[in-house]
Amino acid sequence: MSETISRDAFVPQAGGVTMFTTTWCGYCKRLKSQMSKAGVPFTEVDIEQTPGTAELVAEVNGGNQTVPTLVFPDGSTATNPSLAEVQSRI
Repeated sequence: MSETISRDAFVPQAGGVTMFTTTWCGYCKRLKSQMSKAGVPFTEVDIEQTPGTAELVAEVNGGNQTVPTLVFPDGSTATNPSLAEVQSRI
């Protein structure tokens, strides 16, 4: 079992989000596009490429590696949120 990385390591600066993704996730692509068009800054982390992040995503999603999972500046998370939800939380 690999070591789970702390969510604290991925808490973004105020006004932005950290987005856990995969390359093949359609929901991730859609949200990335919407956030880019809306000017929402985000840092993308591919859970298949960054060790420990798949476990972190599973930890905040009841054992499921569901993407997109976002981390907000207050350390809270959301799974597959709408653009409106993202904007209201940053």
